[in-house]
Amino acid sequence: MNAAAQARDRAGIVRVVEELRGMYPKARLVLAGHSYGGRQSSMVAVENPSQANALMLLSYPLHPPRQPEKARTEHFPGLRSPVLFVHGSRDPFGTIEELEAALKLISSPVVLKTVAKGAHNLPVAIANSIPEWLAEAL
Repeated sequence: MNAAAQARDRAGIVRVVEELRGMYPKARLVLAGHSYGGRQSSMVAVENPSQANALMLLSYPLHPPRQPEKARTEHFPGLRSPVLFVHGSRDPFGTIEELEAALKLISSPVVLKTVAKGAHNLPVAIANSIPEWLAEAL
């Protein structure tokens, strides 16, 4: 996806955040997304830290499959909000070991939950665990 399309996607996230902040000004806002959506949400959080109180990134696409040299972590040092990562042990977009190494770039609190035998499409069965995991990250 080209840079212009990614910028449009991030602008859409910002519009939603602004709308939610207007409707619920005192609520804590967690930006969340699966794969590309999580990556774009994390980039929004770096571009404007006031956009999110926390991040929940499901199956973060650390790199394209079989291309670990193309890491998508250049913005990680700019993250300032707590982050929950939920990642499958069989995700081709990054191994758990690669993700653990990348998380060292983030200075804010980070929680990594590994889904055993999980691929890039995480199983629905983890949904009940998400609130507890998110509370742990906050």
